[in-house]
Amino acid sequence: MAVEFDNVVVTGAAGFIGFHLCQRLLKDGVRVTGIDNLNPYYDVRLKEARLENILPDPNFTLAKLDLTDRSGLEKLFHNHRFDVVVNLAAQAGVRYSLENPHAYVDSNLVGFVNILECCRHTDVKHLVFASSSSVYGANTKMPFSVHHNVDHPVSLYAATKKANELMAHTYSHLYGLSCTGLRFFTVYGPWGRPDMALFMFTKAILENKPIRVFNHGKMQRDFTYIDDIVEGVVRVMGRLATPNPGWRGDDPDPGSSYAPYKIYNIGNNNPVELLEFIGVIEKALGLKAQKEFLDLQPGDVPATYADVDDLIADVGFKPETPIATGIRKFVEWYREYYAVA
Repeated sequence: MAVEFDNVVVTGAAGFIGFHLCQRLLKDGVRVTGIDNLNPYYDVRLKEARLENILPDPNFTLAKLDLTDRSGLEKLFHNHRFDVVVNLAAQAGVRYSLENPHAYVDSNLVGFVNILECCRHTDVKHLVFASSSSVYGANTKMPFSVHHNVDHPVSLYAATKKANELMAHTYSHLYGLSCTGLRFFTVYGPWGRPDMALFMFTKAILENKPIRVFNHGKMQRDFTYIDDIVEGVVRVMGRLATPNPGWRGDDPDPGSSYAPYKIYNIGNNNPVELLEFIGVIEKALGLKAQKEFLDLQPGDVPATYADVDDLIADVGFKPETPIATGIRKFVEWYREYYAVA
């Protein structure tokens, strides 16, 4: 079912995906309220620089709020009466969840239930929220499908994302809130996060420092370019989650429901081995990497690979940007932003 929207809130607006989504929505003439707490998980100057690109737009408003600020969120939602909410704010990173688990509980669980409550009490038409490919955890059947059970997470980050899906389903069941969860697969591109592989590898190679290659380069990732992610999000925003009339309690489909709830994968549908990925970076930079080969890290999975059949069937879109194109665009941005010759 299609839904019109002209008044949207995007949480995590200063983040990598949030910034790009805000840019796209503003270009499309949508009024956007961005929520961000500008926390120092990584360089706040990068977040501020992203915001400088969208703050001048008269259709953009920034609310500097933490999702744990319940009263602040309630006031904002009651004053603005948003059509669609896109929740991208989260404490990100698998490895950091081993060091600081409480940050994930605060942002990804407490923050998310506050968003759900605000949606419920202000008659939001559609909640679209970021999940993650990490929810597939110990699953090995490829490609990963939204119709597979995902009950064996291998990091707290993944567990919080699975919890978000469960919490959203509960609100969909209890209050009829239309909820769509998006499992993003290894997003990369210009303005990316400094803790992500492409950023770290590019920085190290340019500084003539070694890069750490986990699982001895045998990792596979379904690298997905940021513009493809944003296109998928925008298309899903305009399509309300609706009940699946064929859903059965004696054979439950994990990707849909009798309630207005739906899950999609957004991935490139093309896993790439880490060593190949590094080779493309080397080619884009015109430099060779010094590689330090290491074992698989706790919390990491050896491979990800997205089945995107549902996304294609429902919104007519499939990510297709080749890694050579996406990495070249990232390297161009990196050299310009950091003034690296």
